[in-house]
Amino acid sequence: MNAMTRRIVVGTAIVSLSMISVAACGKAGGGDKASSGSSSSSSSNGGSTGAKSIGLLLPENATTRYEKFDKPLIEAKIKELCADCTVSYDNAAGDPQKQAQQVNSMITKGVKVLIVDAQDSVGIQSSIQAATDKGIKVVAYDRLAQGPISAYVSYDNEKIGELQGQALLTALGPKATPKSKIVMIDGDPADPNAALFKSGAHKVLDGKVDIAYEQSGLWKDTVANQKVTAAITQLGKANIAGVYSANDGMAGGIATALKGAGISVPLTGQDAELAGLQRILVGQQTATIYKAYKPEADATAEIAVDLLEGKDFKSVADTTATSGSGQTVPAKLLPATSVTKDNIKDTVIKDGLYTPAQLCTGQYASVCKTLGIQ
Repeated sequence: MNAMTRRIVVGTAIVSLSMISVAACGKAGGGDKASSGSSSSSSSNGGSTGAKSIGLLLPENATTRYEKFDKPLIEAKIKELCADCTVSYDNAAGDPQKQAQQVNSMITKGVKVLIVDAQDSVGIQSSIQAATDKGIKVVAYDRLAQGPISAYVSYDNEKIGELQGQALLTALGPKATPKSKIVMIDGDPADPNAALFKSGAHKVLDGKVDIAYEQSGLWKDTVANQKVTAAITQLGKANIAGVYSANDGMAGGIATALKGAGISVPLTGQDAELAGLQRILVGQQTATIYKAYKPEADATAEIAVDLLEGKDFKSVADTTATSGSGQTVPAKLLPATSVTKDNIKDTVIKDGLYTPAQLCTGQYASVCKTLGIQ
């Protein structure tokens, strides 16, 4: 699946790490808004962090997953595996230049391993090179950054695109014809995963429907809203059979545009965000992609600690991936699941990503009761 603006606030703080599970994470947040700014945990932002130090850099906080799930899960697993390890954290808030500065800060601190989810997978290459020149092992998390990467952990992202495309075709049913006009809103081109989602979706959709309008939404709901509004004007609201959205955040903006135009058509998404799931409950979105965050976070933490301790991590990184710069990298690629109204209970609720109380608020309660979620 499921990602990029805001300012970075670099502060100094020492925060103790605690064990958590995906279920605990689901209970931690009251809503679907991401935390703003960035923080540093288990070490200060200044000076050396010591021999057992790991840096964690995430790309943005517009998508809820990073602050609510990825960060605490990675930190907790590292602490479980290495009680005396320290973790320094920052979030780029969608700013690739800020992330480059954060890499330099991690180098200055003296981290030994750096986990990076790149905001700009191409632009970060020189920063990755600078880190490795200082002997730092770099783990690419979720997005495969270019440069000398030691390992990569993500999902089978082209397969995710295929799942999205198939969910759209399934929802269209007999309306899925080569003349049916589809609007595609892709992710940010700076994110290599966006190209893979797009490729997978086209593999399924091409020839079966007409991709009549396709633009990047830059992982922003506002941009996606603008693009779909333009598509409605260009194609005519009666001529749009469905909309492919690469993630749930953009799907929110798209759903608003469709509702405003009086259009009710299948709409995809990704990341199983709470707001996306609630739109699925009431028919404003058709499907999302659930990527279990804990297996990805756990595998990344295991590889990072193994690299820190000089151990072989190939039992975790059991395949390879090729970066945009042509480097073959040991990789762990995880599967994902398509989620519709029919299997919300048996996927995200069963796994504890969200509790029924979080999902089934207000107008969604009656649907949840019908589906047996409450």
